[in-house]
Amino acid sequence: MKVGWLSKKWLFRRFTTVTGEYNMSKEMQELQKQWHSVVESIHSNSNVVAFMNSRVGLYLDDHPFIALSLLMFVAVSAIPVAFFLIFIVTTAIMACIGVIVMEGVVISIGGIALLCVLCGLGALSLGVSGVLSVCYIILSTLVNYWYASRGEIRKQEANGSFSQKNPSVTDLSANKGKNE
Repeated sequence: MKVGWLSKKWLFRRFTTVTGEYNMSKEMQELQKQWHSVVESIHSNSNVVAFMNSRVGLYLDDHPFIALSLLMFVAVSAIPVAFFLIFIVTTAIMACIGVIVMEGVVISIGGIALLCVLCGLGALSLGVSGVLSVCYIILSTLVNYWYASRGEIRKQEANGSFSQKNPSVTDLSANKGKNE
């Protein structure tokens, strides 16, 4: 099932199943409405729609872990790339002044350093994406379990069978004494 261009499995399926069955507080409903309006404004952007209809966008939609890893990599590598570009402009200005040999050596060393930093950031982004994915699965499972157990307790209290299904320890020992 598709929700706009984004598949339902990618759009917090566990959160919607939990919140759909139980009453939420007014603040949570307001927060959910604001979140949906932000998501809808992103969905209606023509550049986003064009990207998500491309082969890369469809692939990332089907593989959310890879999309998260790519997003983390782009986010953490922006600053080192910016510093490298500033470094290149500075060395180019130095080359115009007359330090041509120095430019080649320094840019080579800077390029190797950038390659090392980007490889490290790529591994870091994969690790962080893995941890975030595991945390999301664990938290959503715990929330589902909490709401499910909370619903069962309410049903048992409503039926009046909560105390009937759990006899006390004294009742069990009294029954054993009668059977002997």
